[in-house]
Amino acid sequence: MKRIFLIPILFTLTIATVMAQTQNTASDTSRITRAQKKYKELFMQEITASKTDPELMDILQRFIFGEVFYIGNLDDKTRELVTITALAVNQTYPQLKAHTNAALNVGVTPVEIREVIYQFSPFIGFPKVLNAVETINEVFTSRGIKLPLETQGTVTEQNRLEKGTEMQVPLYGDGMKKNMGTLPAEFADAVPRVLTELCFGDFYTRKGLDLKTRELMVFCALATMGGTERQMASHVVGNLKVGNDKETLLSAMIQLYPYVGFPRVSNAINIIKEAKVE
Repeated sequence: MKRIFLIPILFTLTIATVMAQTQNTASDTSRITRAQKKYKELFMQEITASKTDPELMDILQRFIFGEVFYIGNLDDKTRELVTITALAVNQTYPQLKAHTNAALNVGVTPVEIREVIYQFSPFIGFPKVLNAVETINEVFTSRGIKLPLETQGTVTEQNRLEKGTEMQVPLYGDGMKKNMGTLPAEFADAVPRVLTELCFGDFYTRKGLDLKTRELMVFCALATMGGTERQMASHVVGNLKVGNDKETLLSAMIQLYPYVGFPRVSNAINIIKEAKVE
């Protein structure tokens, strides 16, 4: 009698095992298929096996193009701008060149790419921005895009402080000016003024990139840099005020994950969770 009952039990266990293995294989195949499809959309070519590090590249490509690109609410154009942000801030030029091409392939305009890079000047400094600009210009030239691109500036020497204030105050108030009020002598005025004139006057007022995208990329740059928790807390609120909801911010952080690592993404996610508009 024991053997009669044992056979159905063993058969059931075998079927369950096969089904589990089949599901795992199907899941793996789906991720591989998605990666191949997305990679071809972005880079206009098939994935080819690495001659030196095939295992690492398989992990990387399946994770980024078969998984990360399918999490959250961002379209491919925004995802590529997020990726370009991380690569420019990290000064990883070969990858920046590849993803500049990918961004153009999915419909991002040269002006949008350039404006994203320009916007980082107050955050990472002009030398790094110049390095990134040189890289994207190489791509533009190789694709027959005429340089220089169209002018996008809107301020003058006379009104850059006024126009910068008009951009800054609705998003961030005058907290910076108050915080710097205890600095000695001229610095109490100079520090907040140069921030307003340069960051918000010279860059936030530029055409070629809408404010929601501009503010989202600034937050991505801060998350990439690390050690910028105070600034990230302010820019989460700025993002919420211009219409980027928390789902969008979290989606951007997932897109950043392969390029900046989990610790920095985790810090940014915690700041997003706690943020609220007063």
